Amino acid sequence: MSTIVIIVIIVAVVVVLALVALALRTTTRRRQLRERFGPEYERTVEAKENRGAAERDLLARQERHESLEIEPLPAAVRDRYARDWTSVQEHFVDRPDQAVGEADRLVTTLMSERGYPTENYEQQTRDLSVEHSRTLEHYRAAHEINKRAGGSGTSTEELRSAMVHYRALFEELLHDGAGSPDDKRP
Repeated sequence: MSTIVIIVIIVAVVVVLALVALALRTTTRRRQLRERFGPEYERTVEAKENRGAAERDLLARQERHESLEIEPLPAAVRDRYARDWTSVQEHFVDRPDQAVGEADRLVTTLMSERGYPTENYEQQTRDLSVEHSRTLEHYRAAHEINKRAGGSGTSTEELRSAMVHYRALFEELLHDGAGSPDDKRP
């Protein structure tokens, strides 16, 4: 075999190995993002022009989240929030639309106390998506109902649904890093 043929073969092998390594890296990154973001991964892919743009967005969210100082709550603070939630639920009986607004404010306050920035809803959902992607759809649904609350088109059943949705995220935020009381049940 001539030297040129050997060089061509070596270059071809190196190129193929580089392409295989790139494909493995991309597949691994995609799998990790899917596991981390759950349903938010597909939602972001649908919202972006392509999968690469969506994955860059999710990686940017991850980087931002790592810069935040998210902390678990001390037991006494968790207990106070649990009492506040009970109070909000009790208000639902007499004033469902106002109780939904209170639930929204309580969730936002809890997010802030944990260390999440709460300046705007869109950024809140982006920040929450990194650690709370499984309950993020609950937050979105509750937020949409809350925006309509107080108007003539919001039924008591929708308001009840918003409370259930808020509670899902509230419980996760409340017990994140400290374990949920339900986790200790046999």
